[in-house]
Amino acid sequence: MTLLQSCTSAKKLVYFQSSTSREDTVTMPEQFTPTIKKGDILSVQVSSLNSEASAYFNPTAVADGNGTVSSTNPLARTSGYLVDTDGTIKLPLVGQLTVVNLTNAKAGDLIRSKLTTYLKEPTVNVRNLNFRISVLGEVTRPSLFTIPNEQITLPEALGLAGDLTIYGRRNNILIVREEGNQRVFARVDLTRRDAFRSPYYSLHPNDVIYVEPDKIRGTSVDKTYLLAPIAIGILSLIAIIATRQ
Repeated sequence: MTLLQSCTSAKKLVYFQSSTSREDTVTMPEQFTPTIKKGDILSVQVSSLNSEASAYFNPTAVADGNGTVSSTNPLARTSGYLVDTDGTIKLPLVGQLTVVNLTNAKAGDLIRSKLTTYLKEPTVNVRNLNFRISVLGEVTRPSLFTIPNEQITLPEALGLAGDLTIYGRRNNILIVREEGNQRVFARVDLTRRDAFRSPYYSLHPNDVIYVEPDKIRGTSVDKTYLLAPIAIGILSLIAIIATRQ
């Protein structure tokens, strides 16, 4: 019975198990491409044949010796451009541009088309500076992570958090996602290869990943709370006896 229980427990720790003997290839859904939302902070890096003219459009962050970050461009917010509640950003000379719901590549093309009036052969690179995900629960390093390349999968996010602890439930990972004015709660089983087909395998900005503890973790915590008063009582009794001798 002990051997059977240990084999069952070990199987629960293995990722991406096959449901059939021939399941060696899994067809994955199309990779998620994020679009710009209100409240995003965009890094807009402009270059052209005239580097001095290009610098005027770049919200360059300058760090002093104390680690304080400031921008050399008064129209930039922190080290990027804030997408306002109307879905626009404001660039010097160009003025307001509507970028909401555009991909970064499309926003870069739009800005580049506007800059041709002022720059010769401009190129524009747009990045989202606040693509963040939260990893909570039974992981080694729960934290809020900023994703620089704007593409991350569920296993990669768990890797950033140091992977699940031995008590984490790998077959019931909770993903909390914002969709419009709603929050969607979904589950992913990382012990099965079907996880690669899940629409929650590729993460979106502001996703929250929660790893639940298994029953063993809960039982061990309960026993600690039960045994702690007994241990304290025994130590107190020993101390009383020692003082009377």
